[in-house]
Amino acid sequence: MKYDYLVVGAGLFGATFAYEAKKKGKTCLVIDKRDHIAGNIYTKEQSGINVHVYGAHIFHTSDKEIWNYINQFAEFNNYINSPVAVYKDELYNLPFNMNTFSKMWNIKTPEEAKKVIQDQIQELHITEPKNLEEQALSLVGRDVYEKLIKGYTEKQWGRSCTDLPAFIIKRLPLRFTYDNNYFNDRFQGIPMGGYTQIIEKMLDGIDVKTSEDFFAMRDRAETTGDLTKTTLSDGTEVEYEKILFTGQIDEYYDSKFGPLEYRSVRFETEELEEENYQGNAVVNYTEREVPYTRIIEHKHFEFGKQPTTIISREYSSEWKPGVEPYYPVNNDKNNALYEKYAELAKAEKNVLFGGRLGMYKYFDMDKDLRAALDLCAEELA
Repeated sequence: MKYDYLVVGAGLFGATFAYEAKKKGKTCLVIDKRDHIAGNIYTKEQSGINVHVYGAHIFHTSDKEIWNYINQFAEFNNYINSPVAVYKDELYNLPFNMNTFSKMWNIKTPEEAKKVIQDQIQELHITEPKNLEEQALSLVGRDVYEKLIKGYTEKQWGRSCTDLPAFIIKRLPLRFTYDNNYFNDRFQGIPMGGYTQIIEKMLDGIDVKTSEDFFAMRDRAETTGDLTKTTLSDGTEVEYEKILFTGQIDEYYDSKFGPLEYRSVRFETEELEEENYQGNAVVNYTEREVPYTRIIEHKHFEFGKQPTTIISREYSSEWKPGVEPYYPVNNDKNNALYEKYAELAKAEKNVLFGGRLGMYKYFDMDKDLRAALDLCAEELA
């Protein structure tokens, strides 16, 4: 079997590239080490509920071209992300807005809220923040920081806020309106029927092989000395002109400069014999003492009325080999290390890199899709 491209990774980036390549008359073989397509946006139907297996994914964008593009593959509902935060026995709306401030301080007007925040900031006398804690305090004051930022952030990063660099929080949006819409983007929603259908439609008519490890394929190719020819795990011989790699760029180069750092997430998912567990799709738990960062109730993404419900508790964790990497740790040290790998990538004539792991950059879905289409425009012109 001969192909123009071997696409490593059947997530949104890889599937978009394969879809566009097919339109240009190119052939692709798409492989994925998991036993399913769709990467981290994979949704699985259970008891009539589309479960976001790898965590909540809400599509939001201000890019109308991207919105129109993704709507080719699914009809989106009008879901608006309006998470709730739980701190001890208190409930607050997110993002930080007048509903939050009114509940926290028993005030009504934006002027009152701004005065409380400004007074708290001035009392702290922080002129040059030395760490994330000081940076956050200098932006929102003590109450918002202590109740809604500190514990959640420490769980996300697995370390104290005083040990995290200030640049992680460049700004904290404070909204002085009674608006619980988390995103400012013009377009927002959840695909009715889940995300997996989108990738299925993109990959329709394209050869796909799941449970296929790229590095095992590469090892088999290296025994012959021809990296454009190898065999799949079932013994099928394949040839390809180029590779699009959407896995970890450091792993591609055998971590020759050292491993990049990532954070990971694990999930505990269960079905409950009740119709409505928490009344909202996303509830954050901001105390450090509560081990999970949030609970997702999947049916609320699609306004479900099923007799049972499915929830997922999310736990943030350190990444280590063998664990799924979720997002890069883009501090100065890791960014400098990534640049070394990026230089190697630029020198490649027949290998392209893309996606969150291949480009070592945190992408929302719309930005991931935009990056994929930009690569297609350059590569497939």
